[in-house]
Formats: sequence, structure tokens, C-alpha cells
Amino acid sequence: MTSAPAPLVRVSTAHGVTTLTLDSPHNRNALSTPLMIELIAGLAAAVADDVVRVVVLSHTGPVFSSGADLKETAAAYQSGTVPVAMLGDLLTAVWECPKPVVARVGGPARAGGLGLIAAADIAICAQDATFAFTEVRIGVIPAVISATVLPRLHPRAAAELYLTGDTFDGRRAAEIGLVTGVTTAEALDETVASYCAALLRGAPGASVGVKELLRRPPAAGFRADLAELTELSVRYFHSEEGREGVAAFREKRPPRWVSGD
Repeated sequence: MTSAPAPLVRVSTAHGVTTLTLDSPHNRNALSTPLMIELIAGLAAAVADDVVRVVVLSHTGPVFSSGADLKETAAAYQSGTVPVAMLGDLLTAVWECPKPVVARVGGPARAGGLGLIAAADIAICAQDATFAFTEVRIGVIPAVISATVLPRLHPRAAAELYLTGDTFDGRRAAEIGLVTGVTTAEALDETVASYCAALLRGAPGASVGVKELLRRPPAAGFRADLAELTELSVRYFHSEEGREGVAAFREKRPPRWVSGD
């Protein structure tokens, strides 16, 4: 009897946080079709689980992700469907996840791996992690990942790094907006845990609303935009969570979603 292949994405849930760990160190956590399928499934399960409040993207081995699986890509040329065709589905699943997503980046990331990092709401990297948009050096362009990367990066930095393919470090990644923050390798897990704890203090429904707000296209004109935002704010103040949050503040107690009552 043939045993089932080992999972490429490991899933664990504790204290309201689901961690999806890329576990394909033999190819530097390349974004192969099987890995992307498992990661999309893991995200869907986390979204469907009411216990889960935060999702963390992590990795085994020294590399966060080397990007597209070029070995699989080369083998797929004859079929006409290369793995990068599924990358858009993965980035959409992360970008549109209604729950906060935190990327824990303990090592190098390249090409498509940077798209995954940019799709997360918060990304924390070790200061010795390195990054590069290597596509131009193999004759392709970072097209799919631009959907998540370009809204994060400063335009001048995007032009430089897309065109040169040069490697840059964690500190530069933070300066240009690719990651939220940079820390030492020793403090990485503690820093990620601190962000998760802060996210868990937000009301579940309000967290969903904030993510929708961050992705919302502005209305035509300042006054129309402000009117829509005012209506949205009033709606949340009248919501069950809004009423509970105001009451908890006035009564100097934690709100129910923090206290667990």
C-alpha cells in the first residue's frame, strides 16, 4: 500500500490563531501547484472556523519561499499550463481573507514569495532575511505579484528593484513598505506573537470591517467619500460589537471578545 505524501503545508491552531507553515524545505518552499492547493485549502478552513481569529503564514527551513517552482514550470511547458497560473488564486485568498493575516518571514524570499508576503496584512521579517524580484533575470516579469506588491512599495523602489533584480535586506524591505517591521532572528517569534495578541484584542466583526475599509476604493470626490465613510462609521457604532465596546470602555472592563464571556 502506498502511503500518502507528507503535507506541504502544516496546520496548527491555538488560542484563536491558526498557523499555516510552508513545509517543503527540499525545494526552498517553492510555490508548487500542490503546495498552493494546500495553502488555499488551509486558508479556507481557517476562514470557516469561528474559533480562528488570526492567521499566521510561517515556514520550515531557512527559506521563506523561493517563489515559483521552476522545476515544475519547466516540466509543464509542454502542457501549456505553468504553476504561476494558480498564483493569482493564492494571492487572492490571502488578500481577501476576512481575518487578519500575519507573515512570519525568518529567511530569504524571492519572486512569488514576495507576493505572498505583500498579500498579508502584517509582515514581520528577521533582519538577516533577504529579498529580490528575480523575474527579470530569467526573462519574465513580476506581473501576478504586482497586484499585492505595488500597493505596498514606494514607486521609486519598485522601479529600481523590479528592473535590477538586486537583492535587498530586511531593513530595506521595511523602509520601502514590503514588510511591517524587522527584528532579530531570536526575537522573531516573540514579535509575531505580540502582533497576534494585539489583533486578538480587536472585535471579530470590526476586524473584518477594517480589512474591507483598507481595500475599499474611494468614492468619486471628497464629499461623497466622506459621506460613505460617515455612514459606515455610524453603522458600526450601532452594531452589537460597537455597543458592547462602548459599554466596556465606560465600565472599565474588557469587552466580551477579549474576556471570553
